Amino acid sequence: MAPLPEPLEKDARQRELPPSLWERLRNDPARAPEYIALAASERHAPAAAAWVEERKRMYAHSPAELAQMAKRRHAALARFGGAATGVGGIVTVIPDLAAAAWIQSRLVFFIAAAYGYDPHDPMRPAELLVIRDLYPDPQSARRALDGVGTMVAEAYVGSKMQRDEALAKRLTRFVGRRLTRRFAGRLIPFAAIAFNAIGNERETRALADRAIAFYGG
Repeated sequence: MAPLPEPLEKDARQRELPPSLWERLRNDPARAPEYIALAASERHAPAAAAWVEERKRMYAHSPAELAQMAKRRHAALARFGGAATGVGGIVTVIPDLAAAAWIQSRLVFFIAAAYGYDPHDPMRPAELLVIRDLYPDPQSARRALDGVGTMVAEAYVGSKMQRDEALAKRLTRFVGRRLTRRFAGRLIPFAAIAFNAIGNERETRALADRAIAFYGG
């Protein structure tokens, strides 16, 4: 695979989840989307604000143009990340799902910022969960996030396999993926490269369209 352009190579480091987030996901897989949304607010909001400010300072882009730029950028990141994690088949399924969720959460913050919404606002992570159809409205999502943020997570009761299965199910729903026969292709080492790359990009573009409709009206 050809190297990423320098801007994408720089952003590619954003695929890596913070170690503290990984620990929360492993210990409390049932609330994985909420932990991702909270961590995304801390990590991605400053980057989204800085990116929009830089774009506006250098060029006269409309909000819609900025949103399309964010869509293309993150779709490419999702494609590259999916290909990278496809090498290991089932061994890298959870890292692939987590990386895809992390990139998608970043995308939503960038699109919100593109349309003039403050990415640091506490409602942004709640809106991320709504856009992903995990909650019916931002208010209920925000209440859930407040509860997770103040609660000490208890270790998930079960074997490592059971914890991984629970985490995979929650992450699968977060990234908008369906469990179909085609998903089996992601479990075969190397053959999963194409499945992951194409699937991750498609899911990220679909989420971008939902976020654009949500923030752009």
